[in-house]
Amino acid sequence: MSQTDYDVVIIGGGPAGMTAGLYTSRAELKTLLVEKMIMGGQVMTTTKIENWPGYPGGIDGPELMMKFQEHCVEFGLETTTGTVEKIEDQGRTKRIIIDGKEIISSVVIIATGVIPKKLDIPQEKERVGRGVSYCATCDGAFFRNVPIAVIGGGDTAAEEALFLKRFGSKVLMVHRRDELRATKILRTRIAKDEKIEMVWNSVVESLKSDNTGLTGMALRDVKTGELTEVDVAGIFVAVGVVPTTDFVADILQLDEDGYIKAGEDTCTNVLGIYAAGDCRTNILMQISTAVGDGAVAALMAERYIDALQQDA
Repeated sequence: MSQTDYDVVIIGGGPAGMTAGLYTSRAELKTLLVEKMIMGGQVMTTTKIENWPGYPGGIDGPELMMKFQEHCVEFGLETTTGTVEKIEDQGRTKRIIIDGKEIISSVVIIATGVIPKKLDIPQEKERVGRGVSYCATCDGAFFRNVPIAVIGGGDTAAEEALFLKRFGSKVLMVHRRDELRATKILRTRIAKDEKIEMVWNSVVESLKSDNTGLTGMALRDVKTGELTEVDVAGIFVAVGVVPTTDFVADILQLDEDGYIKAGEDTCTNVLGIYAAGDCRTNILMQISTAVGDGAVAALMAERYIDALQQDA
């Protein structure tokens, strides 16, 4: 991409980024949205969203994100695929390096979201795509009529277990505590489902495999230390997330967990740079809160650009 000037560059194509792009484009600000992978973010891996208003019975994540994208394009949002390597504050402008090429913008909105945490156990990295997965909707269909394990106890883990039961012969849900952290409605569904078996107070210690793929795992009881080997053909890891913020660690203030320090106004410690959605310090990670952040960041961007023009 040749060097181009933009009013706003948005980094991240999930709900927060696309909402920000919708608002800034509608405000006739020249906007570029940069997405590293595919538009839609983590929502693209969600089977059914039941808490987005206006869709009784729920809507699939990819379908909802396609509607988001269509709406943004309607107002002329420009999008591109690439990896943002660095952001430099040059006062009235920001210098963004995307795949080694430079773009200058008045405002940057960071909406890079989060990525799944890893278990950090032997063979995990080597077995990704061959028995280890972080996305049930992506890989669930590869595990038909075989035992599957879901590692975790939050909403994501519960949703993945409920989705995977349609494929696996059984689904083990391994949680390090003695009760789920998932919302009540998901806990109730898990408890009633005969195909889902809970394994409490346990963590995955190691994996077993052969030339054909994953064959099992060793579980350690966190209370007794006892090791138990369990036969499974696939494990789906859902033990939390980490923010995608490494590329701004040298310019923005991050909290101890790596989230960008930004309040409800989405303002960071650098004028003209805003953080929206799951990548900022937040008490709730939902599509609705990401959308709200995106709208606020766009409004702040518009006001900031107006102020720059008045001072010119």
